[in-house]
Amino acid sequence: MGPVAEIADDTPVVVEIEDVPVVLVKTGGEVYAMNDICSHAEVSLSEGEVYNGTLECWLHGSCFDLRTGKPTNPPATRAVPTYRVKIEDGRVLVNVAEPSEYGES
Repeated sequence: MGPVAEIADDTPVVVEIEDVPVVLVKTGGEVYAMNDICSHAEVSLSEGEVYNGTLECWLHGSCFDLRTGKPTNPPATRAVPTYRVKIEDGRVLVNVAEPSEYGES
């Protein structure tokens, strides 16, 4: 991945890692990674808004916890996969091979 400095705070960035669409969000000094596809409507989450530790799906308004991928409100009822993030030498490393169970990182 690229340098962590290139990710603006609270602005979702979509990348593809090993054919997996991933949305990166830097907020509160942390970087989070989750699958970019909404579990409810199958649209890109990276087009949504970040607030209070969640990423809101732009289509129906479900919010997903950045840490766990769990929806915090309907209509979504299933979590989206989250991925472990490591910052090494100022670069963002994301492991998509093993999705975190409910975002434990």
